[in-house]
Amino acid sequence: MSDEADDAEEEIDLGDGSESYKKKLSGKKIVLSFVLPILLFVGVVAGVISSGMFGGNANEAKVAENEVDPTLPHKAVFFDLPEMLVNLNSTGRRPNFLKMKVSLELTSELDMTRVRDFSPRIIDNFQVYLRELRVEDLRGSAGIYRLREELVARVNTAVRPTKVKDVLFRDMLVQ
Repeated sequence: MSDEADDAEEEIDLGDGSESYKKKLSGKKIVLSFVLPILLFVGVVAGVISSGMFGGNANEAKVAENEVDPTLPHKAVFFDLPEMLVNLNSTGRRPNFLKMKVSLELTSELDMTRVRDFSPRIIDNFQVYLRELRVEDLRGSAGIYRLREELVARVNTAVRPTKVKDVLFRDMLVQ
């Protein structure tokens, strides 16, 4: 191809009677001034559309059709253990007691019979662990959180392969 096809020429008149000269628009200037802004605009629009700001993409719609809405509450299954009264480990003459009511959150109704069958083992595991606790171990939200984690671990080992999701405290009194 010729140079005329590659470069656009522009004739500029200086206006003071001097001779005009020709200014060439090079390929680099055309790319920088026209093509690059168009590509940037297309890239930004594609990014906004793929991020889901304007209606989302087709993959999200397919996933939403196949999944249950996570904001909707699932049917929860709870098993209430009997009230427990435990003598805590204490160094002084005055005994300390822990009285608590606990509910177990299960994954399905089918797990209820297995947990009911193993409830004496669950209560025994809880009693043995709780008798070794001191009043200081139960202070504050961190102490209650550690207690919950330990009880969940112990109940899951007692009823394995059934899975208990959480241990919920209905009532707790430390005296």
